Amino acid sequence: MTSKKTCQDLATPQQNDLEPGGNLVCMTNALTRAGHGLTLAEKRLIMLAMSKLDSRATPNPSAPPVTIITAAEYAETFGVDADTAYDQLQSGAKNLYNRSITFYEPANRRNGKPLPPTKVQMRWVGSVKYQEGEGWVRLAWWHEVIHHLMGFKKQFTTYQLQQASALRSSYSWKLLELLMRFKSTGFAEYTIEDFTTSMEATEKQCADFGKIRTKIIEPAIKELTEKDGWLIQWQPIKAGRKVKAVRFNFMRNPEAI
Repeated sequence: MTSKKTCQDLATPQQNDLEPGGNLVCMTNALTRAGHGLTLAEKRLIMLAMSKLDSRATPNPSAPPVTIITAAEYAETFGVDADTAYDQLQSGAKNLYNRSITFYEPANRRNGKPLPPTKVQMRWVGSVKYQEGEGWVRLAWWHEVIHHLMGFKKQFTTYQLQQASALRSSYSWKLLELLMRFKSTGFAEYTIEDFTTSMEATEKQCADFGKIRTKIIEPAIKELTEKDGWLIQWQPIKAGRKVKAVRFNFMRNPEAI
């Protein structure tokens, strides 16, 4: 089993101002902005496993780390009973090998002309083992993704897993991650392309910002307000009649701390 992560010595004082308790999730900003391609059970499993990695360690692509999650850990972290933990651990492990991360990288120029961004997809894990009846999952991380989880010194996002443990929507969890990238300022702005990619919005949602508003942003803010004590204001930024970006101002509700 891998060691518990401590990002405290990497973080700035503002990033270090986290609630007591709970393991820390650390990842590069590039991974934060990526589409994670996970169901809620899979997200819980991956982030719990991520919180057990030592982000200070130098990654070794030839020997990717292995992380074991037990049903007891899962139940305690996410406040579910033992039967639910077993079921979610099994369902989370079932399709995890086939889940992929999606993001875009700047492309080189060709014949003096810029190319559109390059779409990149990579796995979360190289293998998954689940032992039925024993209540544990063994994850072997994919060799390319570990560079986004270990060994970085800057441009990273960190938050306590406990902050997300009560969330029931993957949209809420993803929005939390996008905001935590800018926790030190309380201000975040994403282009609509970046935001919809991160949120894995459907084609229909992308074609109609009203659906982005009602199906993704507003429900996510509502849950973060009610379950994690955030005060969040947001607005669409328009170029003409088209939304080009979304802007968030956020802070912890003093009455909820």
